[in-house]
Amino acid sequence: MPHFPSLQKDIKTDVLIIGGGMAGILCAYFLKEQGVDYTLVEGRRICSGVTKDTTAKITAQHGLIYHKLLQSAGYEKAKKYLDINQTAVRKYKQLCQKADCEYEEKTSYVYAMEDRKKLEDEMKALLRLGCPAYLQEPKRLPFQTAGAVCMEHQAQFHPLKFAAQIAAGLKIYENTFVREFREHAAVTDQGVITFQKAIFATHFPIINKHGFYFLKMYQQRSYVIALADAENVDGLYIDEAKGGFSFRNYKNFLLIGGGEHRTGKCGGKWEKLREFAAKHYPERDIKYTWATQDCMTLDDIPYIGRYAKHLPYCFVATGFRKWGMTSSMVSAMILTDLAMGQENPYSEVFLPSRGIVKKQLLVNGWEAVSNLLAPSKKRCPHLGCRLKWNGAEESWDCACHGSRFDEKGKLLDNPANGDLKH
Repeated sequence: MPHFPSLQKDIKTDVLIIGGGMAGILCAYFLKEQGVDYTLVEGRRICSGVTKDTTAKITAQHGLIYHKLLQSAGYEKAKKYLDINQTAVRKYKQLCQKADCEYEEKTSYVYAMEDRKKLEDEMKALLRLGCPAYLQEPKRLPFQTAGAVCMEHQAQFHPLKFAAQIAAGLKIYENTFVREFREHAAVTDQGVITFQKAIFATHFPIINKHGFYFLKMYQQRSYVIALADAENVDGLYIDEAKGGFSFRNYKNFLLIGGGEHRTGKCGGKWEKLREFAAKHYPERDIKYTWATQDCMTLDDIPYIGRYAKHLPYCFVATGFRKWGMTSSMVSAMILTDLAMGQENPYSEVFLPSRGIVKKQLLVNGWEAVSNLLAPSKKRCPHLGCRLKWNGAEESWDCACHGSRFDEKGKLLDNPANGDLKH
């Protein structure tokens, strides 16, 4: 990855981008293309957070979402969700032609273990929305399924190789952590940045008193193993059900994902993946393991747009679930327009201010209250929830909002905005 300096003085910029993951970098790239005065600040190194842990599937197929969207949001919004995500897939293809990032076009599959009707409903929804989806038996998976909904012309790539080339020449300050947010000003340890507009691309939004993101989202851990010299599944696969597995190849490795659970709770972790590999790939060695963290919204649609009613000059991109690469591109396309004062026809689908009366809201509220009241020596500096020790990853995790710290108290994942105080 390229290196960038840290901020050393007070500066002014028209658009400040906070967060140097894929979403922030793409926002900076598009604003530069439009000749906008921008500055991106990253608290650590660019792409050192969730972007480096992604399995990097570029796809508009986000589980069995389109049948659900037709029912909950209607034809127009479901169509817009599909169209802008397909546009994002094509935009990656265009940009990857200029970057040596191991881009490969693949077919995407959402499979079901038992309920074929779910697949049939999703295929009908996609056909109604104008996407030529079809049902197929996935022959390359090591177990029997009820079939899969297939979407062609999706892709995979190496996100860090892509980001390294896209970021070259951008105005970026690394190791520049935003400690405090004021009206039209961001305070860092090295200087104050005065801006006209700001884009928060920090994975989980860092301002608590606006937008209620701490109630509208929770975070989820999931795990990946890489098997050496395993079979080529030749595609992007994910189970439609919670607790299932995902698959894709990278060179001679088979990447298997799963073991998901709410951050701060017990889950399958890597053990579930190891058991699966031992059963279905007994002769293959596990060469690498890692984990990632995803922001989950109330209705499975990201929050992309104006941060909050009382912050009309601020914008946010968050809640990507497991589709961070495609959603990063969607965010950059929408937020670039909004930051320039232009309307975007797709922004209404992702409005952060949309209704929040959902079942998941009660779950999030209960987790917050129970963990705020529970006794614990370790408390999260975000909103004071108790922290639980995660023995598998050797970290202190918050079940309320997903902040994580290493055993010495150093911040690993936000929304906490600093290390643990001893």
